[in-house]
Amino acid sequence: MNGFASADLDEDAFGEKKGLQGLKTFDAFPKTKTSYTTRHARGGQWTVVLIIISLLLTVSEFVRWHRRYETHQFSVEKGIGHELQINLDIVVAMPCSDLHVNVQDASGDRILAGGVLKHDPTNWSQWGKGMHQLGWGDQNAMYDDEIDHLADIIGGRESKWRSTPRLKGDGNACRIYGDMQLNKVQGDFHITARGHGYMEWGQHLSHDVFNFSHIIPSLSFGPHYESLHNPLSNTIATTNDRFYRYQYYLSLVPTVYAVTGSTSLEDPPHLNAVQTNQYAVTSQSHTVPENSVPGIFFKFDIEPILLTVVAQRSSFLALLVRIVNVVSGVLVAGGWLYQMMGWGGELLGKKRGGRSEGMLNGRVYVEDADGDE
Repeated sequence: MNGFASADLDEDAFGEKKGLQGLKTFDAFPKTKTSYTTRHARGGQWTVVLIIISLLLTVSEFVRWHRRYETHQFSVEKGIGHELQINLDIVVAMPCSDLHVNVQDASGDRILAGGVLKHDPTNWSQWGKGMHQLGWGDQNAMYDDEIDHLADIIGGRESKWRSTPRLKGDGNACRIYGDMQLNKVQGDFHITARGHGYMEWGQHLSHDVFNFSHIIPSLSFGPHYESLHNPLSNTIATTNDRFYRYQYYLSLVPTVYAVTGSTSLEDPPHLNAVQTNQYAVTSQSHTVPENSVPGIFFKFDIEPILLTVVAQRSSFLALLVRIVNVVSGVLVAGGWLYQMMGWGGELLGKKRGGRSEGMLNGRVYVEDADGDE
């Protein structure tokens, strides 16, 4: 018997209570005794590195969330459109009086586009900067900044045509630009020389002045937005042959551009959207004999599908969840890497015959790899 029992004191009261001992098995965060751990500078440096990496990844996630992301969805076009707007801006290396512009669609309607579009005399040298040949330029540059462009134009007005640069000297080229309203069916429009390709009494142009080299600052279908680039925008094509035919085959896809904060294309509905068209293009250009008609020919066809492009942003709660996952992953991976580095250092030290220090009975001793003290 001890003195605690005679004093009616319970010795178990000085230890852990029996009812709480079973909770140790449910401890999800086991603790290590401080006597088993050692603090040193390398651990602090590693912690600083992990904090910096976590901050950089957090900023990256926030920037990505702020810039939005795109989703593309194809569907069958439900509505029926009757009109199609063509926006054309082209510079041909011939005087305006020598050119003829004509449009004809599958329904048989013919439009003398020369009376609808504007013709401005200009110099060829004023339009060559920033242009590229079809297929050689950065055709995907529009996708990098397309989200920002959509955010700028949606809810705004259609772009106006830029004014023609001031003419210097005699104009050796012609800028043809403007928009035309056509039937929404397959069709083509072409630019030829005066008196060639159509029966025009008393109109015949000398073959020596033929030059169908051209620059296309812009060619689009639907509402005219200058910020939305297309495959033929800012392209140039040159030739030294008099009888040369440029043929472009365009496949139009009705497109809806929208900006929303929802993660779904249907909920909520798109309140800010632009309905337009984008197209794919192939070209076939070659020299033609003198009994053929040279010129610039565009043939377009409309696909029966609808492309919906939505620039959207996820919720702020989803952003917080991603940040927590990223930071947690960095800390866990960093802890594993730190432990493996420690184990590797110990293993390397043993292989090199390192020495260890210790204390026994108050006396410091040093033991080498052979066990000699």
